[in-house]
Amino acid sequence: MATKIRLQRFGKKGKPFFHVVVADSRSPRDGKFIERLGSYNPNTNPATIEINFEKTLAWVNSGAQPTDTARAILSYKGVLYKKHLEGGVKKGALTQEQADEKFAAWLDAKAGKISGKTEGLANSKADARKAALAAEAKKKEDRAAAIAAKNAPVAEEVVEEEAPAVEAEATEEAPKEEGAE
Repeated sequence: MATKIRLQRFGKKGKPFFHVVVADSRSPRDGKFIERLGSYNPNTNPATIEINFEKTLAWVNSGAQPTDTARAILSYKGVLYKKHLEGGVKKGALTQEQADEKFAAWLDAKAGKISGKTEGLANSKADARKAALAAEAKKKEDRAAAIAAKNAPVAEEVVEEEAPAVEAEATEEAPKEEGAE
């Protein structure tokens, strides 16, 4: 029986979520499978991949063929590199200790890349938030200045209108007194 390591799609439209499974190559994509190896969520940044490393390595060593996307996922998690190192140990090119050291160094480098990406994303998100807050504060200041400018001339006009009215009343009273005499 030809077995494949492939993705089984779940999730709603536009929000995919996948299970990584081992299935008979003749079964449908979302149909019957032999064993579930893990999950893959491409909606997060970076993508969330959870895989049972030992089971997956055993299936790859026993001849299960991964699909293109599953191969990329297994390569990302280091399953294919571990298989490569085990092949070197079987041929006598490496000792088991050397292979373990190489794999541990690779895992550390990979973890550093992933943490660097998550930190970079967090920093860019914080910078974007600060820039948006600064833009919002500037917009608020501009709006307050526009309102103050709009209200200030109206107050000056009211004061100017009241002063001539008082002067006019004073001039009206003066002629009446003169004419009455």
